Amino acid sequence: MSTETAAGAVEVAAPPPAGWEEARSRVYAVGLAAALPTVGRSLADADGHTLTEPLTTRTDLPAFPTSSVDGWAVRGDGPWRVVGRVLAGQTPPPLAADGSTVEIATGAMVPEGTTAILRIEESTRTADGRVTGTPRPAPEWREPGEEAYAGEELLPAGTPVDPAVIGLAASCGHDTLRVRRRPRAALLVFGDELLTAGPPGAGRVRDALGPAVPAWLRRYGCQVRPADVVGPVADTLPDHVAALRTALADADLVCTTGGTMHGPVDHLHPTLETLGADYVVNTVAVRPGFPMLLARLVGDDGRVRFVAGLPGNPQSAVVALVSLVAPLLAGLQGRPMPVLPQATLAEPVAGRGDYTHLALVRWDRVTGTAHPVRHVGSAMLRGLAGADGFAVIRPGTSGAAGDRVPLVPLPLTLGERPW
Repeated sequence: MSTETAAGAVEVAAPPPAGWEEARSRVYAVGLAAALPTVGRSLADADGHTLTEPLTTRTDLPAFPTSSVDGWAVRGDGPWRVVGRVLAGQTPPPLAADGSTVEIATGAMVPEGTTAILRIEESTRTADGRVTGTPRPAPEWREPGEEAYAGEELLPAGTPVDPAVIGLAASCGHDTLRVRRRPRAALLVFGDELLTAGPPGAGRVRDALGPAVPAWLRRYGCQVRPADVVGPVADTLPDHVAALRTALADADLVCTTGGTMHGPVDHLHPTLETLGADYVVNTVAVRPGFPMLLARLVGDDGRVRFVAGLPGNPQSAVVALVSLVAPLLAGLQGRPMPVLPQATLAEPVAGRGDYTHLALVRWDRVTGTAHPVRHVGSAMLRGLAGADGFAVIRPGTSGAAGDRVPLVPLPLTLGERPW
């Protein structure tokens, strides 16, 4: 749609903002289409990556019958004559004769011919050194394949690698894993009014996003080096273009803070145009955080990069992170689209008309209730510091106490899955 000004110039109307759920789906799809390449990583280096192929076991688990207690591996009826001892890590000879036994340690391989294992604490010794006692009816050893059979799929591709996955992979006999390369991210801070040290004053405010956003990005699985955080970038178009071009040389994702509107010193849109970017999302019908964006660029090397424009107000910037950056990174890492848990509102939450309202809440996971917090203005961080996530109040609705609503959790601990 276009209109003609009094001077005869033609102005092209901006497209309407994307719906919040539509925006999440759109950015996830473009991220998945540009999923990062597969690399091999040792188990020691695999934490935080994402499996690109199913995790299967190379042997039965356990690979051989193993004793689940300390005791005596016996054959036939007692009393039993002691003929040896077997410890974990040894391959014992068979129990060849009825009435014989070997002392056995927890985790040790059960000798062939064993008919029962007698717990050490439930055994006694005769005067001539034989072992007596009554084995329990249930076998006291683990059978091969009890946990998994050789070749069985244990975890699907797309599973985030965490310490439990690493331990499972090691138990299956793996030394390396095929995983997605972790996303490389950078941050450009825009705004001449920002201070990077000391208290705010004299018309200048302290930059809160420069220190905070890299930490959020790491929690979403990104690599962010100190050198990848640049700013404040001078409020000129040439400086913006140069900074973004430099950041894009190494990064898969560049986040920017501020400059997402069309004010006199908002240069992000002209910068993206100069660099030939295509908008995936340009504004989202969500409050707070409306002027967020995600753009896509293809470099001369054919590699796809993304620019996420975060609003300058701190809470709005975090809304943009959970709304656009988190789904994008899930796609880039080959993970499933984040599924939002449900929570019950403990108090009413106002709607925002035609916009989705992301309302900061403290989430009681025991009761499943979401409690709205105070100090939630776009420029405030006090409420965010005491919150666990955002309750989603859909357009045209308001939230009443007792309503079940989706919740966007914040990744509050490094490595914690935010969905």
